[in-house]
Amino acid sequence: MAVVEASGLVREYRMGTEVVRALDGASLTLDGGQFVSVVGPSGAGKSTLLHIIGALDTPTSGTIRVDGTDLAALGDDEASEFRRRRVGFIFQFFNLVPTLTAWENVALPMLLDSKSLRKARPRAEELLGRVGLGGRVNHRPSELSGGQMQRVAIARSLMMGPKILLADEPTGNLDSRTGAEVLDLLASVAHDEPDRLVLMVTHDENAAAVSDRIVTVRDGRIDGRPA
Repeated sequence: MAVVEASGLVREYRMGTEVVRALDGASLTLDGGQFVSVVGPSGAGKSTLLHIIGALDTPTSGTIRVDGTDLAALGDDEASEFRRRRVGFIFQFFNLVPTLTAWENVALPMLLDSKSLRKARPRAEELLGRVGLGGRVNHRPSELSGGQMQRVAIARSLMMGPKILLADEPTGNLDSRTGAEVLDLLASVAHDEPDRLVLMVTHDENAAAVSDRIVTVRDGRIDGRPA
């Protein structure tokens, strides 16, 4: 089943009197059960594509459906709810709350969804066990290594049971061994659920090689040539 269906995506930004076209007719279809990398040179449109798929930005023209939802038809409140409930985000610098424990950071999306932390704790601890941190549930970010913090971030991204995880340079702040462990975890997260898609933007060719599919973006278009 297609989790992402994009056709003819154009995204233009105005910078003074100049119009910059970050995406120029990009089209692609991405199925669930896959770990997909998006690669390309700086300024090619990778992050813009990721932001549109995650409902963080809207296209100037073209169509985009994610998990069956027409993102262009969403209002601001609907887009916010879509991001909170249907998409998991993983960032290069983890974005953990330093004063919260590991399980509290994982449970945070439920708190933002007006659920109590107490009720969310069993699920949060289950997810920490899933990413190999069952013994670190009460540790704060300052007590964790970089790889462990990224594992907490991955667990947090799964809290609402999303169909799609969007990872922006998830290994960019990690050493090669730890980065490889995180990539293996992302692959297993994608493959464990037949309808879940993990989509990663990366500049690292070695990281991209681990994925099931590589999507190359050049000059705002999806390039059919090998990365």
